[in-house]
Amino acid sequence: MTRLNVHLPLPAGFRTVDVLAFHRRDPQQIAERILDEGPELGLDKAFVWAGRPACMAFRFEGEVTEGGALRSGHVRVECLIDDASGTTGGAMGEGDPDQAAFEDLVRHMLGLDQPIEAFEHAHAGHPELGPLIRRNAGLRIPQVATPFEALSWAILGQQISLVAAVALRRRLIQAADRRHSSGLICYPDAASLLQLDAATLRAAGCSQTKADALLGLARAELEQRLPLDEWLRTLPVEDIRAGLLTIRGIGPWTINYALLRGFGWLDASLHGDVAVRRGLRRLLGREDAVGEAETRQWLEAFSPWRALVAAHLWTAAAGG
Repeated sequence: MTRLNVHLPLPAGFRTVDVLAFHRRDPQQIAERILDEGPELGLDKAFVWAGRPACMAFRFEGEVTEGGALRSGHVRVECLIDDASGTTGGAMGEGDPDQAAFEDLVRHMLGLDQPIEAFEHAHAGHPELGPLIRRNAGLRIPQVATPFEALSWAILGQQISLVAAVALRRRLIQAADRRHSSGLICYPDAASLLQLDAATLRAAGCSQTKADALLGLARAELEQRLPLDEWLRTLPVEDIRAGLLTIRGIGPWTINYALLRGFGWLDASLHGDVAVRRGLRRLLGREDAVGEAETRQWLEAFSPWRALVAAHLWTAAAGG
């Protein structure tokens, strides 16, 4: 087993509640485990990393406020990487994750490099958005572990409810069946997904369109037609868009969501998201629905932080 560790300070008021809520979507917790009912506050997250089952254990330390934020907080994160078969043992090899890559991943998943202070300073005085920003001060956007996870999750969630998407995600993880020694089942990588065929994905609940899109995405990544890890480092947004649009079944909403959750790009315009439009309707005090074109136009004023605005609108849609 390979073991990596990091201990990082967290910004004042870091909202642990958002991180835990994002990873709590599946009540069965087969790939993520939330700890918040005892002395420890944290998250265990299992996924396939560089071809090997990995589990990251986040433990948050500090005084937790009533709203779920930390005062003078820290996070300790340990990553246990099994050998490729999912058992303990095996030394690090060339191309395996190193300490620097691990620390970058921790910061990415927690959104620690997001320019929250600059965003809030720029827009706290906005007549409609400002009060929402002040109510949700410090809001960051938690990220998934890999761009492949973000893209495949976005494909699974196309045109179905969140509850249905979470159940479909669970069945996909179970079908791939990459187990970590912690007992969690890893979210699959492209190679793991390609061990399945379209019929297996259909049996897990995917439509034929989603099965084809998932397999097309996985093949394109392995063949380096979609160099997702390289794109994560360099973030060539237009190249990412163009590359993803070559995969049948991937459209603008899927790309914008993946740019946000997988690549950490905060200017993705989520005007096609139903919850964003619902949040905007509530924020504006409108009785009639707000359409995609109007939402796109409204969000444009907040570039380069349109995705952060969308995250605040999600809270408005939920009554926050």
